[in-house]
Amino acid sequence: MSLDEQLSRGFVLLPRLFDAAETAALGEASEAVLARVTKKAREGAADVTVWPDGHRLETVDGTTVHWEPDARPPTVRSLAPVTHLHPALESLWTDERITAPMRRIVNSERLGPFTSKLNFKRAGAGSEFRWHQDHPYWYCCAGPDARDVATAMVFLDDVTAGNGALEIVPGSHLAGPAPRDRSEPTGLLVDAARTDVSGAVTVEAPAGSALMFPGLVVHRSGPNRTARDRRCVLLCFQPAGRPGLPGLPYRAERLADLP
Repeated sequence: MSLDEQLSRGFVLLPRLFDAAETAALGEASEAVLARVTKKAREGAADVTVWPDGHRLETVDGTTVHWEPDARPPTVRSLAPVTHLHPALESLWTDERITAPMRRIVNSERLGPFTSKLNFKRAGAGSEFRWHQDHPYWYCCAGPDARDVATAMVFLDDVTAGNGALEIVPGSHLAGPAPRDRSEPTGLLVDAARTDVSGAVTVEAPAGSALMFPGLVVHRSGPNRTARDRRCVLLCFQPAGRPGLPGLPYRAERLADLP
């Protein structure tokens, strides 16, 4: 499938964009960053926030540790932002294999960083993430500029339906912001009863592949109940010259602008 055909359905999958050695190096960098940040958190250097849905977040020197809910032993769900913590991760912002298709998705010849994240959907512990769009959270921070943000996910492990592969609703970005589930504490998740998700596809891919999509795409991921991790690096791009997410306040009242 050509890039144009993939763009029309709202997401681009580039299998094995990074070779085995590159992917292993990114995995080592990710684990090193995780160890360093969580060590400081255990030493009491973190500011703690508990979201309305009960999820616990600890911020260490500007990087937020999102813990898996109810996991025993305690398990990290994600870290953000992260690329500044390791040169192997930082170099991804200028890797032409990523930036060339992202310029098409963002519709800008000059790209800038919005934020970055490491997702650790650990074997046997990684939890599900219900139907959502990235856009509402970003809108609470960036306002209308959130429409121009898109994500590149680089898979550090083989991704399967069993270990929590993304499920994406093709073309869902064309409908704009989806109706939100008003009964859900954060107000950020999609109301699946009022959104057609029947055409969702599961995106399975080998380690080293990259998946790219704009913030209005409706997607979810299931839990990881296998014996294999499902880790990935996420780079969220926007047109150059705009402030990044870490410098923007979260304004929940902006959700009133969305359906």
